[in-house]
Amino acid sequence: QVQLVESGGGLVQAGGSLRLSCAASGRISSINSMGWYRQAPGKQRELVAVITSDGRITYANSVKGRFTISRDNAKNTVYLQMNSLKPEDTAVYYCNLVTYVGYWGQGTQVTVSS
Repeated sequence: QVQLVESGGGLVQAGGSLRLSCAASGRISSINSMGWYRQAPGKQRELVAVITSDGRITYANSVKGRFTISRDNAKNTVYLQMNSLKPEDTAVYYCNLVTYVGYWGQGTQVTVSS
């Protein structure tokens, strides 16, 4: 079994920054990718950023230039540095890990006030 533990969410004013962390533990086989998704109230869960095992990165258009995803392979940890936050970034952010199956974290709330 794989566990994902997220941290770093919170309340911040527009223009501020937050850094999310997600540490994976348990019986982890070959990791294909790690990433972040988010879900705002009344909306579907959407991709924020993902990084593959070979370092390829994909960002949602809405966060390009503001968010940065990074990964510490030795610690099986993925980070999301979020700068210039906007109220529309308010959502529950979920960590995702893909090996042969996908795993989800419990989610961490990010609230950006105007």
